[in-house]
Amino acid sequence: MTADAPLLEVRDLAARFVARAETVEAVRGISFDIRPGEAVGFVGESGCGKSVTARAILRLAPEGSTVALSGSVRYRGQDLLALSERAIRAVRGRRIAMVFQDPMTSLNPVMTVGAQIEDMLREHTDLSRTAIRERAVELLDQVGIENARARVHDHPHQFSGGMRQRVLIAIAISCNPDLLIADEPTTALDVIVQAQILRLLLRLREQMGMSLMLITHDFGVVAGMVERVNVMYRGRIVETGEVDRVFAAPAHPYTRALLDAVPRLAIARGPA
Repeated sequence: MTADAPLLEVRDLAARFVARAETVEAVRGISFDIRPGEAVGFVGESGCGKSVTARAILRLAPEGSTVALSGSVRYRGQDLLALSERAIRAVRGRRIAMVFQDPMTSLNPVMTVGAQIEDMLREHTDLSRTAIRERAVELLDQVGIENARARVHDHPHQFSGGMRQRVLIAIAISCNPDLLIADEPTTALDVIVQAQILRLLLRLREQMGMSLMLITHDFGVVAGMVERVNVMYRGRIVETGEVDRVFAAPAHPYTRALLDAVPRLAIARGPA
């Protein structure tokens, strides 16, 4: 892999949900690159295929569903869609990690948060038991959990929504991945906590030098978070470009509609 080569190359990716009576094509002909250290946004309404695209990269199917994938997803030149299940498991979490939308359902409610971080470290590292425990505390501290050494023994229900999202981020970065996929990481959080989580992702990306794939329905979120943005509509990328260019001169009607939907503060003026 050369210095200027993409970290991730996705070409003509399609994802089809297979049911008894019909096949639903959720993603059609998706192509994009993510370069080392780059942040790329994916924006679109619910159901447009953003999360399906993210899950397809790691070959993660929603529980109880069957998904047929085609095209290619190359990480450092290696096609992830062609790997065995054992080989792709070595990539998930270790090289490419994902932060899911809902931390309450993503975390195991009967395990302490420390144990869940330790599970990831045991799967992907050769650290000793003592080193793994220390690393779990270090990660909670790194994502801004106060009194991390004590809180590592707490369960998910003992944390607020924002703190649970920080725990998920700690798990995701535990093995120093090259690429972090953040799927609607601020869903159901109030605006102050949203801003804190986004600042955390920015800081971690800078500190760790990792690439970021940020999925959101909010153009306001991508504005200060990414260099390039892909706009998705009905399973396809309908516009892509540098984020400043897309904001200043959107080319596709759907992109213009999304930007027009962004709330703007205005001062109402009365009669002169």
